[in-house]
Amino acid sequence: MRHEALIFASGNRNKYVEMQELLAPTGMRILFGGDVKSMDVEETGSTYAGNALLKARAWAHATGLPAVADDSGVEVRALNGAPGIFSARVAATDALRNEWLLEQLARKSAETRGPADRAARYVAALALCFPEEGEIIICEGICRGSILNAPRGAGGFGYDPLFLPDGQDKSFGELDRSVKQRISHRAIASFRLVNMLLRRGMLQ
Repeated sequence: MRHEALIFASGNRNKYVEMQELLAPTGMRILFGGDVKSMDVEETGSTYAGNALLKARAWAHATGLPAVADDSGVEVRALNGAPGIFSARVAATDALRNEWLLEQLARKSAETRGPADRAARYVAALALCFPEEGEIIICEGICRGSILNAPRGAGGFGYDPLFLPDGQDKSFGELDRSVKQRISHRAIASFRLVNMLLRRGMLQ
């Protein structure tokens, strides 16, 4: 069955703006969850995919619309992959989350008496749930890079000002939007999702 619209299962407008652009090739209208319904789905999953699926299912069944949900985070090698799925939960605001990450790396450097390994990766999982068909599609994307010593740039959101993607000399907070929309973790997951929908004949 082909659908004319799907809902982005989140009240995060920053993510919605990105996803609206990334999913444009589907030809479907992408509705912002925050404009349709107020929902707070508890993220009890142990993986990004698990949390994305919880949100997609909840929104799809609550609205009757196909729902796509994102769960994402940054994983830092020196912190054994933290903050990971807890990336949005270590502090109340993006600025405080960035401060938290820098403090954790400074503490690690003090413990080891040397520079901390700042290698990192951004990970995103997208889950798309079709309530009528009961079909679920899950795709993941990874963008590798490193954590800067201080935030750079006012663009993006989350840990973007601290994240320097491999092969670039600008943080996600500094990069032109068109570049980020090609190489980010969320972009890669979205490309895979669109391709899966095309292969299954679910797009016009």
